[in-house]
Amino acid sequence: MKMLIRNILLGLILFGDFCGCCPADKQGSHCCYRSSPQQSPKNVIIMIADGGGFNHYKSADYYNCGHSPCQPYEDFPIRLAMSTYPYTGSYDANIVWRSVDYLDKGATDSAAAATAMATGVKTRNKTLGLDAKGQPILNLSERAKQLGKAAGVITTVFFDDATPAGFVVHNGARSNLTQIADDMLDSNSVDCIMGAGHPFYDSDGKHAQEPNYKYISDKTWAALKNGSAGGSSNPWMLVQTRAEFQALANGKTPNRVFGLVQVYDTTQQKRSGDAFAAPYQVPFTQTVPTLAEMTNAALNVLNNDPNGFFIMIEGGAVDWAAHANESGRLIEEMNDFNKSIEAVIRWIDNDSNWNETLVIITADHETGHLTGLGSGKTWNDIISNGPGKLPAMEWHSKNHTNSLVPFFAKGAGAEKFTETIDGNDPLRGPYIDNTDIANTIFTLWLAK
Repeated sequence: MKMLIRNILLGLILFGDFCGCCPADKQGSHCCYRSSPQQSPKNVIIMIADGGGFNHYKSADYYNCGHSPCQPYEDFPIRLAMSTYPYTGSYDANIVWRSVDYLDKGATDSAAAATAMATGVKTRNKTLGLDAKGQPILNLSERAKQLGKAAGVITTVFFDDATPAGFVVHNGARSNLTQIADDMLDSNSVDCIMGAGHPFYDSDGKHAQEPNYKYISDKTWAALKNGSAGGSSNPWMLVQTRAEFQALANGKTPNRVFGLVQVYDTTQQKRSGDAFAAPYQVPFTQTVPTLAEMTNAALNVLNNDPNGFFIMIEGGAVDWAAHANESGRLIEEMNDFNKSIEAVIRWIDNDSNWNETLVIITADHETGHLTGLGSGKTWNDIISNGPGKLPAMEWHSKNHTNSLVPFFAKGAGAEKFTETIDGNDPLRGPYIDNTDIANTIFTLWLAK
């Protein structure tokens, strides 16, 4: 069936425009593919709102604009849905909207999802960079380095969390944090790592009473501080303050940068105050960079390589807010993620172009089973209450779900994703699978 749908779409792409498929009144956008030569992208940028389902994206639209879509990327030429299930899992579009409980079963975790997106191979939950039999699989960062490109990962949660780690390391347990941290820093497949997890700061960005080496060992921290981490031939430059991150956005940069934000677990979501307050009612921690500032810095570092680069940029705390059912902080985290997308688009317009750079925006899974009010046996959509107000929405879980998630793509080779469509969901329209991300990029990188 997948091959039949793929062939039909290919014919439409080759012989004319194909539009429709995604009901605009239900999804907020439609799918439209126009034929253009498929190119091998010099730069690949994958942006992941961890835990961000369709309603998470839409809730930010409603809060900011009162309507959806309203973000620039929601007008990208490729607009699809994506399945996220792990090894042995599945997604059945024929039953999902008839049985709301179906989505609460068989969900992926971030480790398996990151592995699928980074390698093109499904694996078991909690597993990083290994297939279901425990064998290492080539990831996009490693492939980029084989091609002479630079590579990096950045996030708003601790730097060795499952999503960034899944694009770098090979480990059977995502909980092996200090080992994963060492593997990331010892890896030759990345040149830029940025995120939280600082042992000397708390969740408010204040000096902790005692250091906490949960995310990075004291030995590795000492090596970073004295400049020996990474070896004498290619050492890591340690960046910590917000001013240092901001300074990296312009001018010359070192070859390798490890940016450890001066906060413990997340840049903003875990700060003190009423976590269930309306968005922006609790003052932000001003000493930590925004994801957009981290993005600007990372792009300037990786753009040193004349052969191009690969980077994964994660709005990691979207997931944390959704796990806690914190609607206000969900909006804050989605907005932080959206502003990082704006930074990427500005960088492409000013320092690159869409003929050499491919941008993908998606999620690793949905978290919280977010719906409109009154959903239960039936599903209701969220409703806008106007700009500056939380939409009418409700949470049904504190866990991941097996929902489809949004997928947007633009730039060199983006149309290639229309060849990977698995099926058509009655609400979300045509969808691909998370393994199609890496497999498509691997194919594009083989193109002449």
